[in-house]
Amino acid sequence: MLDTVCVCAKLRHSARIVTSLYDEALAGSGFSVAQFSLLRMLQRAGPCSLTALGAATGHDRTTLNRTLKPLEAAGFVESIEGRDRRARVVQVTPAAREAMARTQPLWEAAQARMTDSLGGDKDRLFALLDRIEGLPA
Repeated sequence: MLDTVCVCAKLRHSARIVTSLYDEALAGSGFSVAQFSLLRMLQRAGPCSLTALGAATGHDRTTLNRTLKPLEAAGFVESIEGRDRRARVVQVTPAAREAMARTQPLWEAAQARMTDSLGGDKDRLFALLDRIEGLPA
């Protein structure tokens, strides 16, 4: 066994566990947690370019396109014309809003499970994650 724990490996392993927990909770909805989270961000942002959505979510265009493609095919996201025809502007559809409303209780159950498991350490964890997110990339 290695004497040194890699911070990156530890965070990635923890993220995979948390993602699995949320994905399991959302399994009946047809959404992965990545899709549901992206739809929520897009719903809050309103119609926006992929550049703006990427800045808000911390995703690059390739990851956004890969996550958005099945959501568009399912009728949950649509591209609309923006000010600049070269920029892709996306927005959630009414079908997405309905599906998200049905999925929200499943997400809330996963959120409660995580919050309960963290107990009083949640605020400390969030403060540490905020510090990490503030590091220069």
